[in-house]
Amino acid sequence: MTPWNNENLSPCAYAGPYAAPEPPDNPWPTPVHVRDDLDYFLPPPNPAERLSRILAPRDERRLALNVALTAAGIPPMPEDRAVIDQLSALPADVNTVLQRWLHHAL
Repeated sequence: MTPWNNENLSPCAYAGPYAAPEPPDNPWPTPVHVRDDLDYFLPPPNPAERLSRILAPRDERRLALNVALTAAGIPPMPEDRAVIDQLSALPADVNTVLQRWLHHAL
């Protein structure tokens, strides 16, 4: 085994442990378009472009029950859809009580 010799190394062979290239002035890439880096509000909705459909009461109760379950920390699973549809077919006061129970469970 030959002993290690420092004389054969060129001056470029040494790299300082803390040597790093100078960082660029701006490390963030420039946006592709001029306004890509700006955060802006969306325009308000145009009432004339709204759909003129009204949900059926059963659909409203179904959506409200989904929202109440999710807010209570019980996100409905896909297999729960049939049960939620049956619950939303019940009278409105039953659905209101279910939502109240779920709201108080928080």
